[in-house]
Formats: sequence, structure tokens, C-alpha cells
Amino acid sequence: MNAPATFENLEVGFDVPALPGMAEADIQTPCLVLDLDALERNVEKMGQLARQMGVRHRVHGKMHKSVDVALLQEKLGGSCGVCCQKVSEAEVFARGGIKDVLVSNQVRDPAKIDRLARLPKLGARAICCVDDLANVADLSAAAARHGTQIECLVEIDCGAGRCGVTRTSDVVEIAKAIDAAEGLRFAGLQAYQGAMQHLDEYEDRKAKIDVAVAMVRDAVEALKAEGLECDIVGGGGTGSYYFEGNSGVYNELQCGSYAFMDADYGRILDQDGNRIDEGEWENALFILTSVMSHAKADKAIVDAGLKAQSVDSGLPVIFGRTDVEYVKCSDEHGVVADPDGRLKVNDKLRLVPGHCDPTCNVHDWYVGVRDGKVEVVWPVSARGKAY
Repeated sequence: MNAPATFENLEVGFDVPALPGMAEADIQTPCLVLDLDALERNVEKMGQLARQMGVRHRVHGKMHKSVDVALLQEKLGGSCGVCCQKVSEAEVFARGGIKDVLVSNQVRDPAKIDRLARLPKLGARAICCVDDLANVADLSAAAARHGTQIECLVEIDCGAGRCGVTRTSDVVEIAKAIDAAEGLRFAGLQAYQGAMQHLDEYEDRKAKIDVAVAMVRDAVEALKAEGLECDIVGGGGTGSYYFEGNSGVYNELQCGSYAFMDADYGRILDQDGNRIDEGEWENALFILTSVMSHAKADKAIVDAGLKAQSVDSGLPVIFGRTDVEYVKCSDEHGVVADPDGRLKVNDKLRLVPGHCDPTCNVHDWYVGVRDGKVEVVWPVSARGKAY
């Protein structure tokens, strides 16, 4: 759902980390802070790039899990809709007013299929991925039962080694079955190469995508020969969107992290050998944390530990400072090396998380700031929607 219309019954420090109108200095920590200016610039830039390449941008909702951010991406970036990974996530976005929702994953459990089939009753286009003929009949039965339509993309495993088929003949077979099934519509192809998004070198990423593009082109041509057109040929992430967008084959991008950025993505290099967080995209998401102890002269202890972030892609980086370094964390504590004793108790630091997606999922709220003031407080709408 969207942010509450009123915050009258919410208490700062218990229900929410801040309220609109508060000074940034008074935000309770640890919490997620959004630099609204940077976020808006990122969103507008991706929208412009997609239009220049002649493709649509379907934003990835699993990154932020926020209806409010998705609506901002629609308003400022011209996004065509949202993709997410779970049916429960899809329901949150549909209930929040997003009208075009792709579950960029397989839906196999009968209860989940039933919920997916009911999604159009919320006013949203419902799309999912298929990589198994056996799934077609189950999806069809549910759509027929509810009098709705589920659109289906055949997923191609173009290098990630997870879901999807690898043979063009299998793509065609599944697509024809979808096309013939009651309540279903063949909508195109899903071909996201997730395994290469964080390869540091531009040329290494390009080599992987070249393979993916060739596979997708073969599939599109084979489908055309069978009289099947692809409304959607989707894929592309923050580390590769320019390859897919300029391929002449893909027509939808599925970038997510570009809007917020994180430390892991920030390390990858663009065509000129520059880090992508030093010009291509701005850091807009931070974990705001406070120094809670400085009993040791050479290190400060902050209140953002493991429970405030995900460190699967490495530790966070302290934004805008080189004199101190986040070096270690436990459940509720972060250790910051402070060799020159620059920090003092209650000082606040902005941390760039190692991996934004799972970090966002452990928080309830985004605090949007501009010019030193809290402008908005948005719920992490789909937090915990993992089913």
C-alpha cells in the first residue's frame, strides 16, 4: 500500500525513524535514507536512456519493494510497469496502483497460481515466466476458473544457469502450448543474464551478453516462423542495459539497482574504465547510522550491524569520507576504524550498503531527505513478501 495519508498516530523512534518536516539531524538510526535529488536524477536518466535506445523500461520492484518508488519511476522515468520475483510482491504493486506487473519467475504452487490468476481483478496486467510445459495447463486452468488472462513469457537460460530453457526448439514448443491454452496469452521472452551483472570489466560483461543476444535472436526468428510475435523481449540489468537496449532484439529493460546503487555495483567499470558510481549513477540509498561508543581510541562503534543490512556482497562503504572505514560488524554493532580519532559519540554516518536489495528488505521505512529536511517517509511496501 502507499504511504499513510497521516502520521498522527506514529511515534518517532518506535513506529517510524522520522516524520516529514523533521531535520535530517534528528532522524533515528539505523534506518534507510534516500537522497531524493540523487534518486530523481537517476530515475530521469534511465528513462531518457531507454527512450534514446527505443526500448521500454520495466523497473525491478524486488530491489526497493516500494510502491512509492515504483510510482516515482513511472512518473519521472516513464516506466511501463514493474517486474518482481514473487506473487505476493506482485499483489502489493497491483494493489498500490501499478497496472502492468510481471512476475519474472516461475509460478508453480497451486495456491500461488490461483493468486496470480486473480491479479487482473485488481486492475493489473498479469505476466509470468514459464520454462516447463507442465506449468501451462495449471496456469490455464486457474485463469479459466477466474475468467481472467495470464500472459506468459518463455524464459531462456542465457547464461545464468538458473531457470529457463536453453534450446530454441523448447522455446517454440512451450510458446505454442501457451498460445493454444485457454486463458493464457503468449507475450514473448524473458532472457535476463543475471550471472554477469557484477563482472567488473565492461568487455567481460559484453562477451556474456553477446551470447545471450544470439540465443534470443534465434528464438525470436524461430517463433516468427511459427507465426508467433513477441510483445516483450525482456532482460537487462544495471550492469548491462546498454548491451540489451542497443541489441535490436530486446525491447524491455529490467534494471533495478541503478535507482539506489550499492557498493558492489559501484565497483564495476564502464566502457572508459570508470566506476559506474563515479558518473554513470549516483548513490541515492544510505544506511544512516550513529556512533554509539568510542571507548577505544582508534575505533568507533556504530548502531548499524548485521540486522540493519546484508553483507553478502561485502561490507558497506562510508559515503564521502576516506579518513574512517567500516571494517567489521556483528548483530547490532558496526566497527569503524578511526585511527585519527575524528569521530565522536552521536556523530552520524551515511553507509552505502554492499547489496541494496536484501538490505532494503530488512527495513520498514525509507526516509526521503532534501536540503537537510525530511520530505517524505515511505513504507517498504512489500517487505517480507517472499511467497
